[in-house]
Amino acid sequence: MAFATETRSIAPSIFERISKFAKDWSAFNAQQRVYRETVRELSRLSNRDLADLGLNRSMIGDIAREAAFGK
Repeated sequence: MAFATETRSIAPSIFERISKFAKDWSAFNAQQRVYRETVRELSRLSNRDLADLGLNRSMIGDIAREAAFGK
């Protein structure tokens, strides 16, 4: 016996699209805050403090990017 099934995908409503955009925007802003705060805090450290952590100034951007956005 064979069965036929009709499936339809329902496009998201305008409210759902706006809601998703707001959530995505909020998450992006949170990541940007983490990035800026990490850069600010690491930049305040002296070269000696950074060396004690095994870092140098050229690594600050990469470390902040990883902290905010992951690998």
